[in-house]
Amino acid sequence: MLWARLLAYVTGTVNQELLLRNEYLAAENRILSGQIKGRLLPSDGEKVTLAEIAHCLRRMALEDVATIAKPDTILGWYRKLIANKFDGPKWRRSIGRPKVDQEAERLVLQMARENPSWGYDRIVGALANLGHRLSDQTVGNVLRRHGISPAPKRRQSVSWKSLSAHTETSWWEWASSRRKS
Repeated sequence: MLWARLLAYVTGTVNQELLLRNEYLAAENRILSGQIKGRLLPSDGEKVTLAEIAHCLRRMALEDVATIAKPDTILGWYRKLIANKFDGPKWRRSIGRPKVDQEAERLVLQMARENPSWGYDRIVGALANLGHRLSDQTVGNVLRRHGISPAPKRRQSVSWKSLSAHTETSWWEWASSRRKS
């Protein structure tokens, strides 16, 4: 039974010392907040810290200690903190898939115009060599969005610009040169 008395004495002195420290800090806090003119505006990080501690203290103890804001306000910060925690990640706020970056889209269009025989998979492979990861479906969507047809039709279609460039040669020569290439 001697050890039980010793334990009670030690814990009692430790509790007494903690109570005195808390009382001192509360008094110091009141003195300092009395010297400050105007409102204190804690940052978001400070609000989070105060809210987490206040939740552990509960309302009755918080009414004795809180000087920066009312206990209802501090507990409101805690409720908001918990609500934000379970609100889901920020990246899920946007609707739909992320857009293709402009550089990759520009490269897709450039490759399709310069290489009319290249299909979606070939363009995807060339983009992978340049460090851009796109799927063939994405390449097709980009080309469709800009009015460029798929590879077989792209090769067969004739633009007015290319047709007017060949007006000096005969139509037959021009058409036969297109079939050979």
